[in-house]
Amino acid sequence: MNGGDEVVTAPAGPPQPLDWKFSQVFGERTAGEEVQEVDIISAIEFDKTGDHLATGDRGGRAVLFERTDTKDHDALRRDLERTDHSINRHPEFRYKTEFQSHEPEFDYLKSLEIDEKINKIRWCQTANRALFLLSTNDKTIKFWKVQEKKVKKISEMNLDPPKAVGNGRVASSSNSNSPTLCLANGGSSGNDFSFPPGGLPSLRLPVVTSQETNLVARCRRVYAHAHDYHINSISNNSDGETFISADDLRINLWNLEISNQSFNIVDVKPANMEDLTEVITSAEFHPTHCNMLAYSSSKGSIRLIDLRQSALCDSHAKLFEEPEAPGSRSFFTEIIASISDIKFAKDGRYMLSRDYMALKLWDINMDSGPVSTFQVHEYLRPKLCDLYENDSIFDKFECCLSGDGLRVATGSYSNLFRIFGCAPGSTEATTLEASKNPMRRQVQTPSRPSRSLSSITRVVRRGAETSGVDANGNSFDFTTKLLHLAWHPTENSIACAAANSLYMYYA
Repeated sequence: MNGGDEVVTAPAGPPQPLDWKFSQVFGERTAGEEVQEVDIISAIEFDKTGDHLATGDRGGRAVLFERTDTKDHDALRRDLERTDHSINRHPEFRYKTEFQSHEPEFDYLKSLEIDEKINKIRWCQTANRALFLLSTNDKTIKFWKVQEKKVKKISEMNLDPPKAVGNGRVASSSNSNSPTLCLANGGSSGNDFSFPPGGLPSLRLPVVTSQETNLVARCRRVYAHAHDYHINSISNNSDGETFISADDLRINLWNLEISNQSFNIVDVKPANMEDLTEVITSAEFHPTHCNMLAYSSSKGSIRLIDLRQSALCDSHAKLFEEPEAPGSRSFFTEIIASISDIKFAKDGRYMLSRDYMALKLWDINMDSGPVSTFQVHEYLRPKLCDLYENDSIFDKFECCLSGDGLRVATGSYSNLFRIFGCAPGSTEATTLEASKNPMRRQVQTPSRPSRSLSSITRVVRRGAETSGVDANGNSFDFTTKLLHLAWHPTENSIACAAANSLYMYYA
């Protein structure tokens, strides 16, 4: 009590760890079924509302899903609010449509094959009940419009359906003595037309009706011939008019309405390519400030740039990098420091980055170092030589943040993904498997019942001595990797890709 009339409440503690449950799977393969290369999912993205989900695969196809459990939710909410019940929905999606976004191409000038694989998909602002998306492969970005089109049919015809023939003409049932109908232009229909039984008054004019709708995907614009190197990122601007595309050495700024012109805003290509020391690995616009964007490099640094400073943003406004620990340098140091993905939090205050071994959370107001570091699979550190030999060390894992900014997630090997709490004081660290039983990989330790999921990193480091065993004592598999995942923008729901299967979980 303070002054006898004010109650001083204790500060709220960190949120409790979430209990994750399996929701849905699309494209689940049966035991022993071989996965076709073209069916492997290569991109996942929720739209801003969370009502639509898009995936892209290595075959160049874009598949769209829509949420179904919110259709009648408004009426349900009103009923439950009257009775003061809490609402516990089970998020459900259904297949909406798919279309071929990219085809394999061949660059004859450079004698280079261009794969149809979709590298990134981004949702744009909706308009007139139509969905808009950007998709890109290694060289070409496309702007798609997906809209319901009504199928128009001609009805109320004077034709008797049983008499209709394949070419649309009608076989007459009248005898050979029936009069020939003379047409206005002097032609004659002969016996190809028969009057209805009621004569002229019963003739009806055909009517065009729309009885059903089809989803149609149309490519509105193609943004091509602007990148000499493989495109690794596209990102929409908050102004709704522009977007960026990034390859290894350049970042271009586009207007959605103009496909034949872009502005080069970042160019890290040296005059002599032998002097090249780092490349761009990912780029992302700030979620609310249309003049700010960030890009990461293969050296583990993130640069924040301000488009108001100059037309060519070779100089950065802020540089985020973690100083190297003395004595820790090895042959693999630079390789595993390379950042594969960066994401802004919804409010734009924090950035999340993923390198090969860890997730790092950065405060854009503090460039001295990350505010939090989460070890994803520290137990692989003794195996870096093997990972280098089989090229797994170059795998590019994505990362994501929850809509409320309290948790982060990323993938690992053996189709596992990790979820960490990043709120102050949180010790949440959960490992889930992309399967119908996500908790299958969790090993209970009854000898320490009081110990929660707190320091998974300590458990991880102890398990590192066992060859081929992960943090929970399970053997890990480098061939099954969970590279792509996305967090629902407003709810605790995650979609992740395991080869050709799309798994969804909720908490």
